[in-house]
Amino acid sequence: MGNFQFDIGTYLSRIGLTAQPSVDDDGLRQLHESQFFAIPFENFDIQLGRGIELEPAALFQKLVVRARGGYCFELNGLMLLALRALGFQARPLLARVHLQSPPSGRTHQLNLVDIEGRPWIIDVGFGAGGLRGPMPLEIGRTKEGPGWAFRLERREPWGVLMQTREDDQWKDSYSFDMAHVTDADISVSNHYTSTSHASHFTQSRVASSPRPNGRVSLRNFTLTEIEHGVKKTWEISSGRAYLDALAEVFGIELDADYGDLRPVTET
Repeated sequence: MGNFQFDIGTYLSRIGLTAQPSVDDDGLRQLHESQFFAIPFENFDIQLGRGIELEPAALFQKLVVRARGGYCFELNGLMLLALRALGFQARPLLARVHLQSPPSGRTHQLNLVDIEGRPWIIDVGFGAGGLRGPMPLEIGRTKEGPGWAFRLERREPWGVLMQTREDDQWKDSYSFDMAHVTDADISVSNHYTSTSHASHFTQSRVASSPRPNGRVSLRNFTLTEIEHGVKKTWEISSGRAYLDALAEVFGIELDADYGDLRPVTET
């Protein structure tokens, strides 16, 4: 990490906390929920042809100081820095995404936190439809709230499978195991996910933010809002209107012109 020192006060201000959370399950919940709702999921640096830097100083500068969002390696990377700075015992895990078959390689990062011998999953980087709070790592465990639910099951040969309930059906999200993950492992996964032509993040512009009773998301030119289970969609225009929508809906202020983004088909 070089000479980087995590600025706890500036980070807490970015995620809307006025006091440092306690190092226990309640503090973990407060931290997870605060960052999840404050910092959007987005891939616009990839769409601008920029590299995704995971060095601690670069992560902090982008997501905290410049108030941008990021994707899993950035969001959960920042969370890992915060957890350790606050005194939590935490380490990263890598997961395979199961949103289509066959599942991806290990292209998703989440974090494992140990509190007095009890393991917790904390994941603020799976988009607005992801975990809304820390989840005990217990097979068969279900976590639910208004309009959302998650559960863990064991699924061979994948290990532990995270599922989410949609339209009264359980759908696979991602799988992981307890294998030790190094910075080099994350670097390789991040490089593939942010540069490969086969990656969803190089093919499409995406952004999402959770809301208390739903979420809002963007895929290319389609804006989708889900509120109390009611889904609405709009098409947004290219050019200045597109950048304005990013700022107004997601709080994403790009330091670039619209023409700097990779072109996509307006469908």
